[in-house]
Amino acid sequence: MAAAETGVRSAVAAGANLVVLPEKWPLLADDETTLAGAESIDGPAMQLAASLSNELGIDLVAGSFAERVAGNDRLSNTSVHFGPDGQMKAVYRKIHLFDAQVAGRSYRESDAFAPGANPVLSEAADGTVIGMAICFDLRFPELFANLAAAGAEVFVLPAAFTRETTQSHWEVLCRARAIENGCHLVAANQDGIDGAGRPAGGQSMVISPWGELLAGAAPGTSMAVADLDPESRITAQKSIPTGVLRRDQSSFNPMRGIG
Repeated sequence: MAAAETGVRSAVAAGANLVVLPEKWPLLADDETTLAGAESIDGPAMQLAASLSNELGIDLVAGSFAERVAGNDRLSNTSVHFGPDGQMKAVYRKIHLFDAQVAGRSYRESDAFAPGANPVLSEAADGTVIGMAICFDLRFPELFANLAAAGAEVFVLPAAFTRETTQSHWEVLCRARAIENGCHLVAANQDGIDGAGRPAGGQSMVISPWGELLAGAAPGTSMAVADLDPESRITAQKSIPTGVLRRDQSSFNPMRGIG
């Protein structure tokens, strides 16, 4: 929590009005430790985030944390957006859980966490519409298309991508989601070794609606800061209007051979 506070203050000192923390920034460890250290949405981690957003007058997407929800055996991987007044603006619970095999290591997020059910939009103090996502969600383009269709202008992505998938997939997936929808994407990725000995890849980045890397944090550095020019979204979406041209495929049936 001390490291997160230092990072937020450093970002604001660098001119940031919207700050995004990484996934599970208060605690990223094995299931037993995570279950023991999970918090309610009004626990110490979110209290700190609310206090910082209010004191500094910023929009703060407080990464995500292991949320203990009354009546649920499993936790939620939960991201909260706080406005400049310190009030909670939106709550998103991660829809796509990371159950995968990477570099000989098994990841089973669903053992301790339950998936969320709803995509979530929020709004920054300047009126910019924010589409919320978390880490593994990045691999599901339909979520981002749905957020964009509902009005999202900037995607925020707290993450803890593994070192291997960061090196192979991270940047291309971030750029693809931005390009497909003509939106900015702000992606904050964990860097270093977590409490279960698993390495994350860092390289937090800000991507333009045209897929350009506006700012990137080299491995071992903590921050990427960039201006999000709303005109660039307008230009990208006019040039390649995927939102207008996208067709509903829910009733389509794939055919073999000649369609």
